[in-house]
Amino acid sequence: MTKQLIDSFTYPQANYIAGVDEVGRGPLCGDVVTAAVILDPSKPISGLNDSKKLTEKRRNQLFEVIKNNALSWSIGRASVEEIDRLNILHATMLAMQRAVKGLSIQPDFVLVDGNRCPDFGVASQAVVKGDSLVAEISAASILAKVTRDREMEELDKRYPQYGLAKHKGYPTKQHLEAIQQYGINQYYRTSFAPIKAILNKHKNSI
Repeated sequence: MTKQLIDSFTYPQANYIAGVDEVGRGPLCGDVVTAAVILDPSKPISGLNDSKKLTEKRRNQLFEVIKNNALSWSIGRASVEEIDRLNILHATMLAMQRAVKGLSIQPDFVLVDGNRCPDFGVASQAVVKGDSLVAEISAASILAKVTRDREMEELDKRYPQYGLAKHKGYPTKQHLEAIQQYGINQYYRTSFAPIKAILNKHKNSI
């Protein structure tokens, strides 16, 4: 069900290809969220693309279409505690492994957005800009982004002072100013430089 594979792709004929992508490596708070998707060749989904290139309305529409038509899909994540303990790269790899492990169908090949793959126990290949090139990865990027964005919107209801519904936890000027004013809570990644700097500044002022 791959949609536009570049010539350098070399992988065996596979019955079930899973696409994997992540959302949330850059934000200052919240889990890093991943998704794995095996599409159904008999139910092609039109309009798949890198989730960042789609409107929020279109992402939400495709989110339901993908869940209803994929052969299998799964969401994986790594917690803030795991991000701080392992570092964001290793936490992301762990979240990807969890997403693939959560599939109801075992894939025999995995395509991952980016330039590296964790060990899935099956053959895999990293695809730079894969969320724009491979339908399975596009679908995974949409599921991961909608899932994480909705979690940030829910968190915003509990902590409206940070503006999480707007910036989704990324280090915008507004977000950094809110952290300076209100401090942080348990959802913040204390290993990230901007948070560490604010904590150190606070510590030194006491």
